[in-house]
Amino acid sequence: MDIKAPDLGVDSAEVSEIMVEVGDVIEKDDNIVLLESDKASVEVPSSAAGKVTKISVAIGDQVSEGMVLIELESADDSAESNDENAAEEQEANSTDDVKPESKPEPVATESKQSESAAKPAANAGKATTHALPDLGVDEAQVSEIMVSVGDTVSAEQSILLIESDKASVEVPAPVAGKIEKILVEAGDMVANGQDFIIIMESSTDDASDSESEAPKPQESAPAKTEDKSAAKTTGEPKQAAKPTNTDTAASKTEGKLTEAQVNEKLVDVYAGPAVRKLARQLGVDITQVNGSALNDRILKEDLFAHVKNSLTKQKAAPVSSNPVSSGLPKLPDMSNAEIWGETETQDLSRLQKVSIPQLNYNTLLPQVTQFDLSDITETEKLRGELKGGMKAEGIGFTILAFVVKATAYALTQHPRFNSHLSDDNTQVILRKSVNMGIAVATDDGLIVPVIKNVQDKGLKQIAIEIGELAVKARDKKLSTKDLQGASFIISSQGNLGGTAFTPLVNWPQVGILGVSEASMQPRWDAKKQSFEPRLMLPLSLSYDHRVINGADAAVFTRYIATLLADPRRILI
Repeated sequence: MDIKAPDLGVDSAEVSEIMVEVGDVIEKDDNIVLLESDKASVEVPSSAAGKVTKISVAIGDQVSEGMVLIELESADDSAESNDENAAEEQEANSTDDVKPESKPEPVATESKQSESAAKPAANAGKATTHALPDLGVDEAQVSEIMVSVGDTVSAEQSILLIESDKASVEVPAPVAGKIEKILVEAGDMVANGQDFIIIMESSTDDASDSESEAPKPQESAPAKTEDKSAAKTTGEPKQAAKPTNTDTAASKTEGKLTEAQVNEKLVDVYAGPAVRKLARQLGVDITQVNGSALNDRILKEDLFAHVKNSLTKQKAAPVSSNPVSSGLPKLPDMSNAEIWGETETQDLSRLQKVSIPQLNYNTLLPQVTQFDLSDITETEKLRGELKGGMKAEGIGFTILAFVVKATAYALTQHPRFNSHLSDDNTQVILRKSVNMGIAVATDDGLIVPVIKNVQDKGLKQIAIEIGELAVKARDKKLSTKDLQGASFIISSQGNLGGTAFTPLVNWPQVGILGVSEASMQPRWDAKKQSFEPRLMLPLSLSYDHRVINGADAAVFTRYIATLLADPRRILI
């Protein structure tokens, strides 16, 4: 069963987030993708229930009406009945849920435009009250009022921003003309068909005349420009200084913001409905969050980074009053070329920007690294015997699969390494399953996809999933679920060189295993009374010393080394 994109109200929209993955069992109306256009951000629900068998789009894809988003295997044995039901449900969702939320206004606008086009002379100079289009929900909140009384607007010019839990939608002016009265305020809850604005309609000729004369807009334009430039300079929302009514003016006199003004401050925030809802749940002032995506759009990762950064500042405040979140002083002035020479500025990738707050947490962790060597001579022989058959099946069978399997088994025997420290530092939260994060180097930086329930998987399945996640990471097709839930991480440098390194513990995990390049080394054989060439693999275990003792770390690292030396132990 194909689940297709409904009428989006625009030619195309971008896939901002994929909310399901292959294998998920979903219900009807469960959200499957987040689509964003210049006008709206919409969570698209599934029109049927079933098991996800294929995801036909990727993050960043441009989709249009009728394009297949996912494929479902219906729980109903009757495929013909399912097809009919899915078609009816999709049509209903397109009409009642998605279409109005993604861009409901074009329908109402088109009908009103056709009426005004049919009778331009009759409508010219007539003040008309206009009602909201079908919002697709019982009620929604007015997040922003984009015009003021006296403004001259054109048809389809955005005048309101309406938000519900499912969508953020800009409502356009149904006709061209002059704003006579605004019947709603920012923060109001509004419903379908509710009167929201009175417009003195104008004919095409009147509109062109008003544009050519435009004495009042020209007088007010410098003030608006000044407001916008000032907002950009100070970093405050551009509409925050713009009074919309007498209450606002009075509140400014008192030095306080009304609820309407608080809502107005959301004007400059570029974020989807899911992100806005999460911000409310976290108690985050979204106007204070820096967006890392295109056009400064705020992602969920930005919210998490903001929260973590705030917590870091709170903990660091008693120690230092330095306002820099990393704790480092500001760079010196490097404008003097005679001292510093020529310099060039390069932007960090989005992934690197998002990772910095997380990396800053390492300054708060008492981290220690334990080093060891594993004799993988026999394991490498076994891998050599098996890799030919694996390759014939299209599977890359590297030593990393053995490392993942051995580490997962070791974690089941030493569960404290597969845990998290509670917020109040009084308890250890033990994870019952091993979700192994595998660090993958990409052009944009390091990313860590997660293999779930490794303790239940064999070497072949682990090798398959390592290969699949590595390809998805480099092609930028990892879903949010692919990156969440790690209980332990392995960072392998493969054949890049080096003898050892100190990987950084990725909070909230308490441990990470670094694997360096294996090399032939002479090892003393007591029975033969001679040195033998053995393939030795360097291991570097970094751990949070608040949870892990040094002696336990040494035992755990040696246990992994022993398992890797004789892979038969893993199978027992």
